[in-house]
Amino acid sequence: MPPDRYNLIVEGFLRDTSFYHVSQIGVVQCQSALVNALIERWRPEIHTFHFPVGECALTLEDEALIFCLPMNGLPVTGPTLSSYEALEAECLDQFSVAPRQADCRGSFIKLTWFRALKDRLVLVDDIQIQRYVKCHIMLLFGTVIFGDKSGVGVHWKFLPLLRNFAGIIQFSWGSTCLAHLYRALCRATRVDCKEIDGLLTLLLAWAWTRLPFIALIPSNPRIFPIANRWRNWECQNRPYRFRTLENYRRDLDVLQEGQFVWEPYAIGRTDPDVIPPDIRQHSAI
Repeated sequence: MPPDRYNLIVEGFLRDTSFYHVSQIGVVQCQSALVNALIERWRPEIHTFHFPVGECALTLEDEALIFCLPMNGLPVTGPTLSSYEALEAECLDQFSVAPRQADCRGSFIKLTWFRALKDRLVLVDDIQIQRYVKCHIMLLFGTVIFGDKSGVGVHWKFLPLLRNFAGIIQFSWGSTCLAHLYRALCRATRVDCKEIDGLLTLLLAWAWTRLPFIALIPSNPRIFPIANRWRNWECQNRPYRFRTLENYRRDLDVLQEGQFVWEPYAIGRTDPDVIPPDIRQHSAI
């Protein structure tokens, strides 16, 4: 699905919440055979991929540079309430309007409700702009960052963390994204699991960055965020879409030292001018 767009008036507010860069990531089509090959090599006991050259995993540095969310900050945690009354009260407090029960699915609020509210808001003052940005962040949660397999709703448990607008940037959203992907990978290794949710864009971009011999050729290696190097790759490299699971199994089985890039963001491999200073700081942490 194409990413949710936003009014350019709110760009500064998005930067203040740390969700500006991730809002720039476009459509990176899934290569399901590559995802399946990686899942086969994921070891849930130790949270690493097992390759012939060693064990490796997505790190906080990968998340910071590919998805550009902050590492250093408060843990994203809190109670998970299931009552509609609590959901209604939270939405009334933050948006002065609440979804009907028909707009909810259990503890999930339909993304269509947030999109409709976002379109109705008139950006005449900071209160309205903050509400608009909160809607946009919830849409990011429900699609790009914490999307589930249905892709139609987002859990309202994140709303209390957005209550203090100035405090949104204080949370370690990046480590939460990585934990969510780890859990999705662990669940996908179960023999009875047929689908996977989570940050597949991050997983694919990590694989193409660390395993360049199986990667698409980036259209512009100076593009940032790094995930956007493979934006709409299917339009330029349709044959890659038809690579099979057997192709990737064979590639990974004969993986040799030197084909896996252990330090892809080091000086000499990544132009330091491409990465904004604030993101470079998070990757260092």
